[in-house]
Amino acid sequence: MRTIDDRTGLELLDETECLLLLGRTNLGRLAAVVDGRPVVFPVNFRRDGKSVVFRTDEGTKLDAAVQNAPVAFEVDEVDPQYRSGWSVVVSGRAAGIVDSEELEEAQHLSLHPWAVGVKSRYVRITPEQITGRRIVRLADAVYRR
Repeated sequence: MRTIDDRTGLELLDETECLLLLGRTNLGRLAAVVDGRPVVFPVNFRRDGKSVVFRTDEGTKLDAAVQNAPVAFEVDEVDPQYRSGWSVVVSGRAAGIVDSEELEEAQHLSLHPWAVGVKSRYVRITPEQITGRRIVRLADAVYRR
């Protein structure tokens, strides 16, 4: 049974649906704080159970992601023609994968960077919360009034 938010008219997705949607795509956005300011980095990723794993090189993204500070990770899909879509947000903490056994498992995720460079560092986002919303026809009907 669908749960519709009374205020927004959006369908609220349960964790199982959010995880299925996370597994359907491989490009998302990492939101972190750098020098006291929020920044967003596009990253390709793989879902690993409930967590999100991506590769990167040394630099701002890695520094921001692995300081055990809160991060958010968002994926979505939209269809402008039908004014529909969904969004999933994973809120949690990021940490570099350094344990040799965990690193070997991450290397078997078939995670191939899109951007140039070695991208030798693996990062895991461990969720504290996973939420999702979907624009449904009901929202369209309310909007057109």
